[in-house]
Amino acid sequence: MIRRKFIQNLTWLTGGIIFTACHPEKLATSQTKKLKGFVKSGGTGVPGVVISDGYNVVITDAKGKYEFEQHPEAVSVFISTPSGFAFKNEENIARHYQLLSSVSDTREVDFNLVPLGKNDLDHQFVIWADPQVKNKSDVEKMMTQSVPDVKQWVADAGPDALLHGITVGDIVWDELEYFADYNLAVKEMGIPFFQCLGNHDMDYRKGGDETSDDTFHLTYGPTWYSFNRGKAHYIVLDDVRYLGTERDYDGYITQAQLDWLQKDLSFVPVDHLIIICLHIPVHSGVKNNSDLYALIKDRNVHIMSGHTHYNVNAENNNMYEHNHGTVCGAWWTGKICGDGTPSGYGVYTVKGNELSWQYKSVGETIDYQFSIYTSKLADNTKEVLVNIWNFDSAWKATYAIDGVQMGSLEQIEGYDPVAYATMLGPDLPNPRGFAEPRKTNHLFKTIVPASANQITITATDRFGKEYTSTRNL
Repeated sequence: MIRRKFIQNLTWLTGGIIFTACHPEKLATSQTKKLKGFVKSGGTGVPGVVISDGYNVVITDAKGKYEFEQHPEAVSVFISTPSGFAFKNEENIARHYQLLSSVSDTREVDFNLVPLGKNDLDHQFVIWADPQVKNKSDVEKMMTQSVPDVKQWVADAGPDALLHGITVGDIVWDELEYFADYNLAVKEMGIPFFQCLGNHDMDYRKGGDETSDDTFHLTYGPTWYSFNRGKAHYIVLDDVRYLGTERDYDGYITQAQLDWLQKDLSFVPVDHLIIICLHIPVHSGVKNNSDLYALIKDRNVHIMSGHTHYNVNAENNNMYEHNHGTVCGAWWTGKICGDGTPSGYGVYTVKGNELSWQYKSVGETIDYQFSIYTSKLADNTKEVLVNIWNFDSAWKATYAIDGVQMGSLEQIEGYDPVAYATMLGPDLPNPRGFAEPRKTNHLFKTIVPASANQITITATDRFGKEYTSTRNL
């Protein structure tokens, strides 16, 4: 979003945030303001590090120094943390930036880098989509269900694993005071987290798009930025454009961001993996998605999005978009999203410039990748439905009846039976009846004879990993 104003004076207190003497300030466009400083590690300047205010993008010289004229719309100055260095954070919330409202009159901003002390070509990360807490009941579910699940994943990865998380928007549900509760969740999970802006994370009734992310800026810094780990370059974008009336927005990436992105990518080797994180799905919800695609058409790109509360994998030549099922499921009303995808999050493994992934359902093992439903038909045959929520074109789904291999399941479009039974109608699910079941194409079916006693489903993902489950009929 183009930023003309930002709020000042942030006070942190007992895990929450209090804003005092909040007065928007407009930067004087007629006055040139230079930003300068050093990037150092152990007292020595680090060359070739990317520094930006969201408009200008420069790299440090041989002594680790940078300098540029601050853009009049800039709100913060940030470092694109280079590979080989730790992510600066406060209680696991990423702090790779400094708000310009707090910069001294000398306009000097220095960054200090801490070496990881290990090779970071191999690492892992999680994607949280839409925790979207609105009240203390939602927070309690997040803290007792979702957070312990991630903590177990972190523990299973081992003490030497390089791990981080990214939340792709709708951190809260309009009630911005719950940012503080989300921050406590991140602290508890024990790994650095980066944040994207969602449509429910904005300030309403303050003006237009230019003022809608004031609180987010104060809490989490810039709404577009980048960072690096190994041969992976991570980009966070803001694709929510507030249209000036409450909850009225569209999916759009501003020209300022596209210009910044082009500059940012100019410093990234062409063989590096590009991971773009944002809220509204690009393939289906961003009006000017072709502008973004044009900038990344020659790159190996994975896009991470949320917003929809269902799971879709959209493949587009060199670009693969993971539109995630949500942490909150169907707005904390049960264990599944509207398409039957369990409440959960994406788990990703980077090896060099290659990416692999799984969907992690809260409360289940990582091998839980599909659900099976059976029903008797009028002629006593049996219909078997299988929901493989993270399915894409490279998966295979086969079945065996009483130990005899029968071939592939038929892919269909339809409703997940549990989602249909528990969400259809204005009174379901309780207490948020607006959540409705949604048709999905990651359903599969077969009809088995009445004499069949047992069915075994085998789903094989694009990486050759098999998931098998047997059900008595």
